[in-house]
Amino acid sequence: MSAVTAAKAPPKGALGAAIGIGSIVGLVSWAAGLIGGGIVALALLGTPLFAIMGGASELAWLLHPDPTQRHLDRIAANILTEHFAGSPILVTIPLFTFVGYVLAEAKTAERLVRASTAVFGWMPGGLAIVCVVASAIFTLFTGGSGVTIIAIGGLLYPALRKEGYSERFSLGVVTSGGSLGLLLPYSLPLIIYCLVANVDFVIAFKAVVAPGLLVLAMFAAYAIFVGVRERIPREPFVLSKVGVALWDLKWELGIPVILVGGIKTGLQIDECAGVVAIYAVLIEVLIYKDITFKKDIPQVAKSALSLAGAVILILSMANALINFVVNENIPGKVMAFMTERGVDTPGEFLIAMNIFLLVLGMLMEGFSAILVAVPLILPFAARFHLGPFHTAMIFLINLELAYCAPPLGLNLFISSFRFNRSAVSLYRPIMPFVGVLLAALLIISYVPSISNVMIRGDIAKVRAKATAMKAAPTDAWKLECVQDDPNNPQACTFEECRQFSATPDDCRCRFFPDEAACKIPPSAKPPAAVASAKPAAVDAGAASDDDALMREMMGAGLDSGALPDASGPTDEDLFREMMGAGVDSGAPAPAPSATVQSDEDLFREMMGAGKDAH
Repeated sequence: MSAVTAAKAPPKGALGAAIGIGSIVGLVSWAAGLIGGGIVALALLGTPLFAIMGGASELAWLLHPDPTQRHLDRIAANILTEHFAGSPILVTIPLFTFVGYVLAEAKTAERLVRASTAVFGWMPGGLAIVCVVASAIFTLFTGGSGVTIIAIGGLLYPALRKEGYSERFSLGVVTSGGSLGLLLPYSLPLIIYCLVANVDFVIAFKAVVAPGLLVLAMFAAYAIFVGVRERIPREPFVLSKVGVALWDLKWELGIPVILVGGIKTGLQIDECAGVVAIYAVLIEVLIYKDITFKKDIPQVAKSALSLAGAVILILSMANALINFVVNENIPGKVMAFMTERGVDTPGEFLIAMNIFLLVLGMLMEGFSAILVAVPLILPFAARFHLGPFHTAMIFLINLELAYCAPPLGLNLFISSFRFNRSAVSLYRPIMPFVGVLLAALLIISYVPSISNVMIRGDIAKVRAKATAMKAAPTDAWKLECVQDDPNNPQACTFEECRQFSATPDDCRCRFFPDEAACKIPPSAKPPAAVASAKPAAVDAGAASDDDALMREMMGAGLDSGALPDASGPTDEDLFREMMGAGVDSGAPAPAPSATVQSDEDLFREMMGAGKDAH
């Protein structure tokens, strides 16, 4: 091959990527048409996600089969509602992002590692547990696993190797630890999920505690196992050292105290976030003096607001797309497609949902994955009566798993950059931690009580309030199962549905849709039986004149739903009586009286008294 030919030949990697993209686009075009294929092609080529979502929404409405729906203003329907535009979370996102950038720029990571080492260093695998705990807390503070890998991982990887941990384990723990903070209270992904899914974020912060501690405990157990197996030396527990380390960290530890205390005292989450942002700047600039107002804060604010602005823009376009998805009942159509192929039990649906979320989480950034997946999954979760917090925990731990899973996990690429290794070389070190996360995912998915154990008291209080008011516990239903329509909550159990529903017979089909009777289309069902009760006789002597007038006006001669008797008046007769025929049904109309009738006589005749005015 000549030099000129070689120069023109595309790299093998680029050629393989082009073939892969072409195959995916071709498959989507075959299944969803040229427009669907074009949208996927733009996404795979790196088009910003907000442009993909917004453009897809516009095309969907402009190509709607109903000409009356072809308006671009339809994409703003959900964005301008109070639920989205008036949500305090839209202010919370940039404030929390700013706090994370401030702490990452300061020396918070170093102080956190020293404190964790003093507290956990005496345990088998103590330094590895330090890495797990410090990574989780730092991710909670900063909102991003990438920053955690660079900051905490950069500090602890050399220390782990120096302590005697193998290179494979050290790389695995610092790479996976970056995602553990997603499943903790006040994490940014949890806040965004609550906004999209219309979930009470205060209760969600309580519900996430048990699943988050479970994942941390499983990681710590594996770290202890490795510490014992590799005979890693332990540091003695020195109380004075613990005190000094925690004292150095005391100002940063005030951040969660302010958050929890503020919410407990009735402040909104955006107000708490504002207080925390001011507090973080003051302690890092004036107390620790790790950063400066003039040099560092403007740059930190610029980076944080750029990221937050992108997240909010994606949120807006995602809500625009949700409007079309809901209007066209796309989830219902997908559910019917899945049911036809055998996915008709909660267990089968959980398997399908976890696979879908895992693949989506590897292909998309975490926030974007939440925005895309939540509107698609929630109608199915409602169909199978999953709990809202149970579903939220499944989402978050899937993100943790997707961040670490080969071949496309985001943490793998960040870690490869930070430690100057190829992403492929991290596949084997990360697999034990992927296994731990997978086991935690299965436990949380199939033991829903873990996601509800911390909020049982809240549900009990709401139920007690409804019982005292002798009303249906609709607010409790919102906490117990995902609702198709949050404004019209439905019972989560068959028994309560029968108890509180105005149409209890419909409850069987709602909770047992596979029964034969529930699969009959409405058009194929036999008409309701027609009552054949005869009209009730009217005792003229027992009723007053006014009563007689009212009964004749309202057609009291017929029971509701009854067929008219053959000898009784027809509809036309009744109409004639109501409109003032002035005679009994079938009788000829009398000649007009020569005498002048009073207003009362005219009124009685017009309203169908059934007799002459005299």
